Amino acid sequence: KGMAAYNPHINAYGKRVATVDAFLQQALAKTRDDSLSVNDLIALTLETGKYGVDAMAALDEANTSAYGNPEITKVNLGVRSNPGILISGHDLHDLEMLLEQTAGTGVDVYTHSEMLPAHYYPAFKKYPHFVGNYGNAWWKQKEEFATFNGPILMTTNCIVPPADSYKERLWTTGAAGYPGCRHIEGEYGTVKDFSAIIEQAKTCAPPQEIETGSIIGGFAHEQVFALADKVVDAVKSGAIRKFVVMGGCDGRMKSRDYYTDFAKKLPKDVVILTAGCAKYKYNKLALGDIGGIPRVLDAGQCNDSYSLALIALKLKEVFGLDDINDLPIAFNIAWYEQKAVIVLLALLYLGVKNIHLGPTLPGFLSPNVAKVLVENFGIAGIGTVDEDLKLLVGETA
Repeated sequence: KGMAAYNPHINAYGKRVATVDAFLQQALAKTRDDSLSVNDLIALTLETGKYGVDAMAALDEANTSAYGNPEITKVNLGVRSNPGILISGHDLHDLEMLLEQTAGTGVDVYTHSEMLPAHYYPAFKKYPHFVGNYGNAWWKQKEEFATFNGPILMTTNCIVPPADSYKERLWTTGAAGYPGCRHIEGEYGTVKDFSAIIEQAKTCAPPQEIETGSIIGGFAHEQVFALADKVVDAVKSGAIRKFVVMGGCDGRMKSRDYYTDFAKKLPKDVVILTAGCAKYKYNKLALGDIGGIPRVLDAGQCNDSYSLALIALKLKEVFGLDDINDLPIAFNIAWYEQKAVIVLLALLYLGVKNIHLGPTLPGFLSPNVAKVLVENFGIAGIGTVDEDLKLLVGETA
């Protein structure tokens, strides 16, 4: 399901990955085959991870060939006095069309949640009305969409049932939709008409400011490769002791505060690698830097977890290691839905072991499946912050 969710983003550029499309059909058929053994299913799981890597690689290529490689960028968190449109979800191609059509109209465009990493791409920096990021992760949208004042465009997921206060301002497109909200049609490869949402924006008050300042991101694979010498020197000198991958999903449950507390208590010589909306649990904390390297390196959207895998493989090569698990990298990932699961399977296929997954293990992990994952891959849940600090970075807070 996670792979199927990423596939339409590739299709939005008029591209297809025939091998991924074929595997989706084959894998679905195999789930109906009761003759398959546990070992057959483990092999199928790893194969799913392989095609997950292929799908994320294809999406990365589609994004970067269209918009350039993400680069270190300071993203504004405040607002301006013009009316605005807030775009959420994941579809960068929709954003490109919206920016083109709002140019010169007096309407500003802001990103929300998983669209934040759009600011890291060079191609989008040419639009002076592309202002910054408004708000946080998907689950806070009821409060934040109310204060934005202007229309909101949801591309793909994640929609929370809208409050009456802004339902008239919530628009959907692509795979996204909600009863009673207006939908902007447009097949892949066509230019969508955003004129109606732009006209509505012109009648709305400017966004209400909910925070100020800025955050830094843009640490996808090519940008980190450019910094490789600096990173390696910091590791060799002991300035950076360890990296912790904390990608994945955010959510409203109190148990997810664990990730904020974990980030706050990490020793100051540990760097967080992240992608996905899980970053909103700690990306606005004042965690500082190590010799100019920020302690939170944001690679982008959840699918940009592919970048984190490439960074790990590059470090393995640079340090001359035979096993990716010998790197000073720990994995403490938050999951919420199926896209996080395909990222997990991709990491397993690449040979990463001892991944910690939380705040709870997925409900579809029956005791037998959980046993296989623990025995073969060292998958584990999370404990307390202090227990996991000791386990993952070797010390208590």
